[in-house]
Amino acid sequence: MKGLIDTHAHLSMLSRRGIPAEQRLSELFAGGFRGIIDIGTEAGDLSGRIAAFKQFGKIRFTAGIWPSGEAIEERASRAAELEGHIREAPEGYVVAVGECGLDRHWNTAENGADLAGERELLELQLDLARRLSLPVIIHSRDSAKETAEVLARHRDVTAVIHCFSYGYEEAKTFLDLGCFISFAGNATYKSAGSIREALAAVPLDRLLLETDCPYLAPVPHRGKAAEPGMVSETYRLASGLKSADHDYLAEEIGKNVVSLFRIDW
Repeated sequence: MKGLIDTHAHLSMLSRRGIPAEQRLSELFAGGFRGIIDIGTEAGDLSGRIAAFKQFGKIRFTAGIWPSGEAIEERASRAAELEGHIREAPEGYVVAVGECGLDRHWNTAENGADLAGERELLELQLDLARRLSLPVIIHSRDSAKETAEVLARHRDVTAVIHCFSYGYEEAKTFLDLGCFISFAGNATYKSAGSIREALAAVPLDRLLLETDCPYLAPVPHRGKAAEPGMVSETYRLASGLKSADHDYLAEEIGKNVVSLFRIDW
């Protein structure tokens, strides 16, 4: 575990799954784990997350609005609320806007979702990231082309495509837009050949690794709630696909994290 970073975790959700989060985090950091980025999904969840986890020192936070139906409907007021919370946060704690994005698994024309409103919610947060000089964490599910079209209009913001679930061609499109690409535990699944092909192709200087905990626990933990320490399995996979020494890979990803998020780890 020494030197590893989980770049996308939902720590507040661990206790809801019956996992003693504070104990697990204490054990991780005592073992040399380098850091965790805790991800926001609602306009008002930032202060509670900072209060719960700032004690560990090596946790930083993002703040963003995931595209739920209610958030889309109230997008203007929620984006304004989000900005207020970010500006009120202690200096140095918030390192990105997000996660935010487009989801064509849950939000479809067939189920009556407001797709234009969803795109506007994303663009409001991209604009916020630009004004705050922060990177943005992008959720993109079954919406690669549409996501790329939106990001192409916001090239002045550096985006991370989190939990990448597409193939090589989509990865190339996002890389051409200047994005970082982050891979989660689903890359270890037997059916994820196209994701692994993309992982093998992404340059080391654009690569991040994550758990998206408590979701998508990697093999051999699939079926359990994911925890930050399980990111070691995704590091192991990436090391093999890239024929890179494990410690060297961890060092290079650490450089990406420090540079992108301006974290002094």
